[in-house]
Amino acid sequence: MREIIFDTETTGFDAQNGDRMVEIGCIEMVDRIETGKTFHCYYNPERSMPKAAEEVHGLTDVFLSDKKLFASGADELLEFLGDAKLVAHNAQFDFGFLNAELQRCGRESISQFRMIDTLAIAKSKHPGAKLSLDALCSRYGIDRSHRVKHGALLDAELLTQLYIELTGGRQIGLGLADDAKVDGNSESVQRRSQPVVRKQFIEPRVHSANPEELANHKAFVDGIKDPLWAKI
Repeated sequence: MREIIFDTETTGFDAQNGDRMVEIGCIEMVDRIETGKTFHCYYNPERSMPKAAEEVHGLTDVFLSDKKLFASGADELLEFLGDAKLVAHNAQFDFGFLNAELQRCGRESISQFRMIDTLAIAKSKHPGAKLSLDALCSRYGIDRSHRVKHGALLDAELLTQLYIELTGGRQIGLGLADDAKVDGNSESVQRRSQPVVRKQFIEPRVHSANPEELANHKAFVDGIKDPLWAKI
């Protein structure tokens, strides 16, 4: 199953009243494993950046002034998303901005049936707890020491790890995760809290035998004396 974990940065909170998406970061997973494929882009919002928003993500008017318009990069983004399920934290917010941008350039909105909201999952697992991305990363021992400001791709990377933890961990279904132990002091959390090293993705090797290997195998088999299969 293909899933895209994504996050956005914006000029504010209201996609229907002038606020715009200025950054999107996406990470591809297939069968709960990161493939190494990502999509990341900044967009010129065609408006000024409010100071409050700039303090959150650090994206200034000067930095965004030479970035592409969303309309000119919509096809590239939609091709990456494909028909995958889309995972976000407080997904209604991100879907709202993404669909508002698509509508502005005459594209169809993305169906909310494709939406997976990690905030909703966290609410059902931890009612009454703090459910921000920062709080949940602390709860599950996910290192975020390198996160000085919000950034769409960085937050998508953190959310990818959190999504895996919220849905059963790497060994889903084996009952190895115990929420009662996730208190920030357990040995398992301390081990997981070490900085996560992004692994290098290597193309799979070809598993079919080459002619030389086939010849060596035949020579080996022909050299066996009185093989059992010859007596059948």
